[in-house]
Amino acid sequence: MATGKPKYKRILLKLSGEAFQNRKSGESLDTKVIRSIAVQIKSVKEMGVDIAIVVGGGNVFRGLPGEECGIDRTTGDYMGMLATVINSLALQSALEHEGVFTRVMTAIEMPAVAEPFIRRRAIRHLEKGRVVIFGAGTGNPYFTTDSAAALRASEIGADVLLKGTKVDGIYTADPFKDRNAKRFKEITYAKALGKQLKVMDAAAFSLCMDNRIPIVVFNFFKKDEIIRVIEGQPVGTLVHA
Repeated sequence: MATGKPKYKRILLKLSGEAFQNRKSGESLDTKVIRSIAVQIKSVKEMGVDIAIVVGGGNVFRGLPGEECGIDRTTGDYMGMLATVINSLALQSALEHEGVFTRVMTAIEMPAVAEPFIRRRAIRHLEKGRVVIFGAGTGNPYFTTDSAAALRASEIGADVLLKGTKVDGIYTADPFKDRNAKRFKEITYAKALGKQLKVMDAAAFSLCMDNRIPIVVFNFFKKDEIIRVIEGQPVGTLVHA
C-alpha cells in the first residue's frame, strides 16, 4: 500500500506483451495476470498520479520472427502493432472492471474499437483522471514499442518513463545467464548507450535523453514495487542525465 507522497505527477508505464502471459503455461493472455496488473495500476491511480501506458505485443506476435515464416518485415511489424491493440483492449477491460476510467488510443485508426491518437485529447483524458493506454506503437514499421513509449512520454509531458520488467533493474549482463552480473543503481543515458545495454533500444534512450525524461527500470512483478518507484524509493535502476 502507498504510504508516502508521489514523487511523480505524471508517468508513462511501459509493459512488454510478455507481462500478459501465464509464464508457466505459456498462455498468451492470462486473465488473472491481467487483473493483477490492473489492481497495481489502480493503486497508483489512487495516489493521484496521471497514468499513461504503452504495451507491447510480443505475447501475440512479433514482427522480426515473422520473417522466418516468410512474412516481410513491414507486414510483420504491422501485425505486431495489431497485437498491441489486443493487449490494450484486454487491459482496458480489466481496469474498468476495477472501476478505473480508461481510454485506448491507437496510432493506427480503428474507430470501432479505440480512439485515434491525438495529443491534446490524450492530455485532456489524463487531466480528467482517466488512464490512457496507447496501442499500435508509433504506427510505423521498424520502430519498437520502447520507442513508442519514449515518444508518447515526450508528447504528454511525463515526469518519468517506467519500464516494468521481470528483473529488478539494468545489469551488466543477463542476470539469468550470468551469476556475476551486477545491477546498476543508476546510470547515465550516454553510458547506457555506450555499453549497448539491451533493456531498451537506442532510439528510445536517445529520445528520453534529448527530452530529459528519466527512465526507471524495475521489477513490475514484485509486490508493491511500482508504489515504491512512484514514492521515489531507490529501487530498480535510474537512467538520467
